[in-house]
Amino acid sequence: MDLTLSDEQRLLRESADRFVKETYTADNRRKIAGEPLGFSPALWKQFADLGWLALPIGEDHGGLGGGAIEIGILMEAFGRGLVSEPFLSTVVIGAGLVAQCGTEAQKQAILPKVADGSLILAFAHSERAARFDLAKVETLATKASDGWHLNGQKITVLDGNAAGQIIVSARVANSNGASGNLCLFLIPSDTPGLVRSDYSRLGGGRACNLTLKDVRLPADALLGDGSDALPVIEAVIDRAMAALGAEAVGIMQTLLDTTIEYTNIRRQFGRPLSANQVIRHRLADMAMQCDEARSMALRAALMADAEPVARGRAASGAKAKIGKCARFVSEQSVQLHGAMGVTEELDIGLYFKRLLAFDTLFGGSAHHYRRHAALGGRTNA
Repeated sequence: MDLTLSDEQRLLRESADRFVKETYTADNRRKIAGEPLGFSPALWKQFADLGWLALPIGEDHGGLGGGAIEIGILMEAFGRGLVSEPFLSTVVIGAGLVAQCGTEAQKQAILPKVADGSLILAFAHSERAARFDLAKVETLATKASDGWHLNGQKITVLDGNAAGQIIVSARVANSNGASGNLCLFLIPSDTPGLVRSDYSRLGGGRACNLTLKDVRLPADALLGDGSDALPVIEAVIDRAMAALGAEAVGIMQTLLDTTIEYTNIRRQFGRPLSANQVIRHRLADMAMQCDEARSMALRAALMADAEPVARGRAASGAKAKIGKCARFVSEQSVQLHGAMGVTEELDIGLYFKRLLAFDTLFGGSAHHYRRHAALGGRTNA
């Protein structure tokens, strides 16, 4: 298998790395963190001008038709700069759900707006009792003469505070009152009955919890034709985990580079810390963990369009392994920086927090080891 980047992919990586290095300095990150939305709307517009928001969207809907590899290239660069703009929630997850579930009219109405940066999406799916089980949804949608009535609660809605429209998952109540298909609904953020409680996320950005109190929606708020949306949700979340893995690799590589630089200039007993053989061994272990994580993230991206079992095993395998690698690299980096590793003077603590958030988002290592094993026992029939 040829894993060499194409000319277009190499140019994307170079331009993304250059933009992030020049834009996401320590001072700028602090300013962005103080923005009301948790990110910079001006930078989001630049993302659109650069074509990044259109990257995975089909050409028929105003996009560039890129794939998971291109998304991984961008996300690794974003990891290096601790980018907090809602790329994952809007472009990877939100636009992915619309592209796979929506009717043609819904795609034409939504995807071009995502591509030009005028619409931010969020996906409200997680619930307190679900424990990362994507199939466990208690939010209920009831068909009525005037459309749909939704009731329930959602947690950890990434960038839900800034979204113009929120895609909400709900079980459709059958005529006998029992829950049926898992469906998706498009809800404008100003819909009566939709209550948002937003908060800062660990490592940057914002999220919110949602309460839906008899939210009334028109019939066309249903995304798609009402078929069970669970297979699409699983596919999109697997792709999102591959993207998050690439972001984590960018963070880990930055921690490694920063730690190597620090141990080269920090002197103790008249010589650099890096002259100590034990320190060199720890740096070598960090480098190996970075390489292993990069391989797993690439495998998940390459398998993003494979059949469900292979795709799911690749995504869960990557999430579990990268989570362990990330914890090792971040802890080593903080320790090798000494007391300065946890001060606001350095960014090490911010990168450490972002990796902690990565380890729990969409399920931690233990959950994905179990999912990987469970999928291994399923047939591809």
